[in-house]
Amino acid sequence: MTAATPISVFIIAHNEEDRIGRAIRSVESFADEVIVVDSGSTDETVRVAESFGARVLVNPWPGYGPQKRFAEDLCRNDWLFNLDADEAATPALAAEIKALAASVALENAPFWRVRIRDVFAHESEPAPWAYGYNQIRLYDRSKGRFSDSPVHDTVRPPEGARIAQLKAAMAHRSIRSVAFHVEKMNRYSTMQADDMAARGRRIARWRLLTEFPFAFLKAYVVRRYALYGWWGLVISTNFAYTRFLRLAKAYEAELLAQSETRGTSQ
Repeated sequence: MTAATPISVFIIAHNEEDRIGRAIRSVESFADEVIVVDSGSTDETVRVAESFGARVLVNPWPGYGPQKRFAEDLCRNDWLFNLDADEAATPALAAEIKALAASVALENAPFWRVRIRDVFAHESEPAPWAYGYNQIRLYDRSKGRFSDSPVHDTVRPPEGARIAQLKAAMAHRSIRSVAFHVEKMNRYSTMQADDMAARGRRIARWRLLTEFPFAFLKAYVVRRYALYGWWGLVISTNFAYTRFLRLAKAYEAELLAQSETRGTSQ
């Protein structure tokens, strides 16, 4: 019988006492170890994570990519599975990964994508039409790692690398409440605007007019939020406002820079 390939699971967290336990519990069946990197939580995240058997280390927040690379370096195995504190492997996904690790099939590809589906606070599992995205989360770190972007936390496989697809999905509970979502929109849009400025990216002014309605239609129709009824209207509006906010903040930064330039030239 082929020995199971050991898989390290790592999670980055900040003030996730209500969700970190679910995340850790969801991977217990296949994880050789669970590493949690906390960025300075002021709640009981560290205590809860340790109570579920995770090894917890604290690292001041350097951005998404750098924090995940820090966590990668703490893992004792080359095969890694990453999930965020607001995510959980569904029972079907955990069983699929456990079966892969126990067979030679895992070695068929060094990178495996998983579909990550939205689950809202009033739901127990993703709706059949739930929006999601497909990301590499199970991978051999000797072949590729997370990027070091502070905003875009994505595994970067080398050109031509084989990428396989996991069949089961992961549940993503990113929105605790509308109030939480508003705070998250503000925080994320600031990071996105800062990233745009760091890359020297300027926005076309006309996008300030079109960004909100186009983003709303994208969410309501393309992401099928309309199928959630009135709740779909709420989350589509919030999505569109987030997209508008990042442009508004980027434009504000440009205006402030121009003002400073004029001030120094006088």
